[in-house]
Amino acid sequence: MNKLTKKSFYSFLTLYLVSSFIFLFLASYWFYSYQVSSQKSNNYYKMNHIADSVSSRVINAHMMDTEFVLDTFAHAKVALYDKDKNLKYGTPLQKIDFTKDFYIEGENSVLVSGATASHLGVRYVVVQSAEYAKSIARLQQNILLVTLLVALVIIIIAVMLSYIFLQPIKNKMQEIEDFVKDTTHELNTPLTALMMSTSRAKSKKLYDEKIMQNISISTKQLYDIYASLSYISFDAQGEESHELFFDKVVKNSIEYFNELLERKNIRVESHISPCTLHMAPSKAKMLINNLLGNAIKYSHPNTKIRIQLSDDYLMVQDEGIGIEKEKLQSIFERFTRANDYAGGFGVGLNIVESIAKEYGFEIDISSKIHKGTTLTVRFQPS
Repeated sequence: MNKLTKKSFYSFLTLYLVSSFIFLFLASYWFYSYQVSSQKSNNYYKMNHIADSVSSRVINAHMMDTEFVLDTFAHAKVALYDKDKNLKYGTPLQKIDFTKDFYIEGENSVLVSGATASHLGVRYVVVQSAEYAKSIARLQQNILLVTLLVALVIIIIAVMLSYIFLQPIKNKMQEIEDFVKDTTHELNTPLTALMMSTSRAKSKKLYDEKIMQNISISTKQLYDIYASLSYISFDAQGEESHELFFDKVVKNSIEYFNELLERKNIRVESHISPCTLHMAPSKAKMLINNLLGNAIKYSHPNTKIRIQLSDDYLMVQDEGIGIEKEKLQSIFERFTRANDYAGGFGVGLNIVESIAKEYGFEIDISSKIHKGTTLTVRFQPS
């Protein structure tokens, strides 16, 4: 990842983690508060049940004139006091506040009940338990453990989502970087040719045909690069369409590339019938220029290009390097190149497809490696 992608990645990750952890903290705090209140209520009702049970047995023993025996309880201590707060039954409990019905001090919960109504001389039933403090300690451990596990899961999900969401940006940034590199490379070739031809012309102080041809070819290459970049940047949507003689556009395109055809010694075999289309002139020119320019670019020297035009279709067939079958589906994607044979930006066929879609044309492409490629634009799809 480059610096911009890394910055976006860490910014998204930080924002996601901070917001998730805030929500997790609030959820944990709410759950903890609810459980503390619930545990406190449960503990009170358990202790109150013990006190009521003991009080009931005290009253029953007094009424039935039987001996009272205080039971032991697994998770609580019980002590019975008279009205003077003297211990009558049970284990002595220290620091009992008889003015309160229920309170928590340190690790102990204390409940003071007067339900015995002084039967058997018992005025207070005191129940003391440490279960509440133990349950809260267990609750804290469990919440902490679950919170840490959830936080770990959130971190893993955040990293995965960051990669997933930023992958298109990363790919697009890589496309832009490759595009800039390709642009530099593509511009370098005609610019170098122009500089050399100009230098030779100045040194000779005359302009021979070869020098002028090099200047002309390089100038046209620069113009084609400019036209392609302008189209993918601005798309020329404002230009109006009208009836035009497309056969003249095709002939002009062949003439336009004549010097480049001569340099590679490529012969054009054309069968052009009159054809009228309702199109914007610049897009008609862009359509045929990209098709013919690609055919020339990927053709070997001393080969032939066939062009057929009728009312129904335009076909451009070359004897070039061809395209692998598995790449035919992606060849129309922007910045996609089937190979590095002749450089380029990977926008030519994307522009052709864009123009074809705009006017409702249909594109057929077939190719064989080392045999050539045939591309047909049908003006009236079946």
